Amino acid sequence: MEPPSEFAMASAPEGIGESLWEEVPLPELLEVAAGADSDAALEFRKTLGMFATGVTVITTLVDEQIHGMTANAFMSVSLQPPLIVISVDRRARMNNLLREGVRFGVSVLEERQSVLSDRFAGRGGDGPDPDFELVHDTPLVEGALAHLVAGVVRSYWGGDHSLFLGRVEYVRYGEGTPLLFHGGSYGRVAGNPRVFSELPPELLQPILDVGVEREYEDGEAIMRVGEPGDAMALVVEGNAVIERGGRKIPVAPGELVGEIAVLDGGPRTATVVAEGRARVLEISRTALMGVLEADPKATSALIAVLASRFREST
Repeated sequence: MEPPSEFAMASAPEGIGESLWEEVPLPELLEVAAGADSDAALEFRKTLGMFATGVTVITTLVDEQIHGMTANAFMSVSLQPPLIVISVDRRARMNNLLREGVRFGVSVLEERQSVLSDRFAGRGGDGPDPDFELVHDTPLVEGALAHLVAGVVRSYWGGDHSLFLGRVEYVRYGEGTPLLFHGGSYGRVAGNPRVFSELPPELLQPILDVGVEREYEDGEAIMRVGEPGDAMALVVEGNAVIERGGRKIPVAPGELVGEIAVLDGGPRTATVVAEGRARVLEISRTALMGVLEADPKATSALIAVLASRFREST
């Protein structure tokens, strides 16, 4: 299938590291919000960092030598034909290795492969050397969550990066959880963290029975980040908001907050604030432990829930 003419027009010149447009300075058109850092480029980078992505390792084989780099600028383009695109810093060695006709591999990293990500990003990283599997004469990182092999069909100039459009020749995926990247650091996909809410009602009720009702005004902190997890709370009436890492997660009546930290005493990883007047049922860590000690069934059920969480994360 012949690509549309606009693709050919947008293609970078031969030897993509030497762009015809490089010598023409572009006017500064980027506006940043009032009160932001005066460095527009830095603000642009931070803003882009708010888009959470997976993490990949891009690999290719040249003269029997494997070359790899970490990249989160990877995306699908088309299902038919199967096309993907990667963005490569023009200062990176990979930029000079990829050209039309060259195959490259994309290994989507699993959540336990952050050390590999650091290594291919040039940040060192302890641990054994990575293992590779050759597919279509292309190295793929073993143990990754998913693999693709593609051949470069077009390359484009993109400012300080180059865009390589690849036609996919091979795909494979497995079970697991991806490594995430957000705001300059790694993250992980978390399942529903509300542990106690998964207990059967007949086992959860004795825990709620030892709670003490408290009321909070609009904007008042029910819990604060960094405090010891000496209690958890059930929102009985009104609403609350969990504030963590610049994000706000609404909490509706009937939901528990602080139930993870209360198991080990903290410290808390988020602040919970009342949204409007809120009434909560507060269960202290001491009271909770007393109920669990008195009711082996509740303890066993809680252990089962925690075990299922552990299986999900590993």
